[in-house]
Amino acid sequence: MNDITYKITTEGIHWQEVADVLRRSGLSDRSAKDQETIFKNSYAVVFVYDEERIVGVGRALSDGVCQAAIYNIALDEEYQGYGIGRKLIELLLDQVKGQNVILYTHPRTVALYEKMGFRRNKTAMSIFRGSEDSLNWMKKEGFLLPEKYRFVDEYGRDDMKQ
Repeated sequence: MNDITYKITTEGIHWQEVADVLRRSGLSDRSAKDQETIFKNSYAVVFVYDEERIVGVGRALSDGVCQAAIYNIALDEEYQGYGIGRKLIELLLDQVKGQNVILYTHPRTVALYEKMGFRRNKTAMSIFRGSEDSLNWMKKEGFLLPEKYRFVDEYGRDDMKQ
């Protein structure tokens, strides 16, 4: 783990390695070409290397002034628990410094991000365009609350009725 380096540019990236990291993490099965487009169209990027091999990735979208969103944080399992993922996030946050940041994550990693100062949101909403199988997987994994779900303090409020 002594040869870990970080890169914050898309120049010279081996896109198949990016696609492989994301696939191994269960975050994406998109092609290397798609990943190149996705990361090159992002505002901020971080690639984690062990010597010459990409073992982690992350990206952020932003308006460059006040709003940013972090996506696609992936780190190969054998590199987790050493502070490498934390450094990856810190490097992304440095690139969007001073902006409000939304982070989309797997339910299993919520506690990790809370330790870094992120707070859960009650009002975040999403629309996912995917197959019925992928939406069912997201429900099963805990990404989505049940339809028309209400938090305890929302019951009985007129503005929460449909």
